[in-house]
Amino acid sequence: MGLKGKLTVEKEIKCHGDVFHDLFRHKPHHLANITPDHIKSCDLHEGEFGAVGSVTLWKYTDEGKEKYRKAVLEAIDEEKKLLKFKAVDGDVLQIYQKYTTTIHVDSNGDDHLVTWTIAYEKLSEDSPDPVSHLNLAINLTKEIEAHHAK
Repeated sequence: MGLKGKLTVEKEIKCHGDVFHDLFRHKPHHLANITPDHIKSCDLHEGEFGAVGSVTLWKYTDEGKEKYRKAVLEAIDEEKKLLKFKAVDGDVLQIYQKYTTTIHVDSNGDDHLVTWTIAYEKLSEDSPDPVSHLNLAINLTKEIEAHHAK
């Protein structure tokens, strides 16, 4: 039926991978200052930033429209610098039954690679693949890199 899918993008960054990982784990609320054209706010609703089970409300712009997503931090692998967020409310769940975003940072010496993976299950065959969300991830990565490369 083709209702389940996975999209992945890898982007090399010049800033250190630890900085990128730490930003999404412990300081996602700073993203509104770093990427104001894309992230409008990230507010903590339950738990504490960076803890499994914490719930954040993201307000962001996708294809020129303001949207929101409430997400739970489902998994952390500090050794692999991996974070997995599961959508539990928001615009995205009007199109997808299940939706998770995984951010993985791989550092090898001076080389740092960010991998974004979006796993989803469409509500119907007519639902689009979340390509615009992948583009948003690429743009976020570029702006974070530019901010920290200063």
